[in-house]
Formats: sequence, structure tokens, C-alpha cells
Amino acid sequence: MNAQEIARFLHENPDFFIEHAELFADITVPHPQHGQAISLAERQLHALREKIVALEDRLVRLIRFGEENDDISGKVHQLSVRLLAAADYLGIRENLFQTLLEDFAVPHVALRVWNTSEEHGTPDFDPVSQELRNYAADLTQPWCGEPSNMEIVDWFGEAAPHIRSVALVPLHRRDICFGLLAMASEETERFYSGMGTVYLTRIGELAAIALVRELG
Repeated sequence: MNAQEIARFLHENPDFFIEHAELFADITVPHPQHGQAISLAERQLHALREKIVALEDRLVRLIRFGEENDDISGKVHQLSVRLLAAADYLGIRENLFQTLLEDFAVPHVALRVWNTSEEHGTPDFDPVSQELRNYAADLTQPWCGEPSNMEIVDWFGEAAPHIRSVALVPLHRRDICFGLLAMASEETERFYSGMGTVYLTRIGELAAIALVRELG
């Protein structure tokens, strides 16, 4: 009888070790870490301890992720309250930028809006190339990664040469893109390709609705 046949037999006869409990003490196997001989019972206890440790680690991670999500959700909620309370465009802009810069600790934030005749003395309404407008319109969700569009990078002024990662959030009015919210960092790992964008999407939706309310 070979090893596969033995394994098949034990699998098909789960009561074998119940009927022959003494084998747990008589049969020895190598310790998984130290190599010395231990009984099957000891080996089983060791396996159970490893499984418990793995489950505890997973629980700790889940709790941490849950707490982080709760924290982010709270900040997004506060942003929505501040945007609703804003009396005009400049109030919306101030609350949006303040939340991103302070609550979310984003190092740099920029905003561009087009297809509007409004002007409020900010760079938000500076001319944007048609190429960039088309790019923003093609975004189906926020984009994160290394900066590749120098027109966007230039929005960050003196910090532009040091920007290593960006998050670009398109702003829509009735499915038509009318602007772009850009966030940037000197750290390459702050906004990286493949990162989750659920909260960025929600922030973009809140910002777009608030801006449309004032810009028409």
C-alpha cells in the first residue's frame, strides 16, 4: 500500500483514529519547525495553534480595516455637510480644499472647471486644453498613479517638479465632464495604480453636485 492509498483509506474512514486512539501517542512525526519527533496529537495541537494565530491575525486586520473605513466615511460625511453649508462658490472651494488638505492630509490639491462663464479670482477657471478635456471626459472613474500629463502637474505651481503621484477625479454634470479635481504628493506610494477609488469617487460626486449648484 502506497502513500496515496493510505491517504485515501484515512479519508474514507474518518473513524479510524477514533477506534485506534492509541496511535496518536504511538506514532511520531517530525516537528514542523524543529525536526524532532513528536506524537500525532502534538502535531495536531501545533497545527491548531497555527490556525488560531492565522485567524487572530486576520481578525486584527479586519478590525483595523473596519476602523479605517469608519474614519474615512466620517470624513466624507463631514465634507458633505460642509459643502451643503457653503453659501457660494468660494465657500465650496474653501471647504473642499480644507477637507482634503487637513482631514485627508493630501499634500497638494488643484481644481479646474470649464464650459462656464463664471470667474471667481481663482486658478480654477484658467484655460484647459481640449486634449485634457477629452482625457478627463474619458475617465470612467478616478485615476491614480505616476504623473504623466505635464499640464496637470503644472497646476501645482512650485511643487510641480517634486510631484511623484497624482489622483485625478473627473467632475460630471448629467454625465458630461465639466472639470477635474486633482490631488498630488511627493510620495510615489500615496496615489498608486490599482488602489481603491471608492471614496475618491464619492468625493468627486459630492464636489460636482456642490459646484453645479453654484455654477448652474
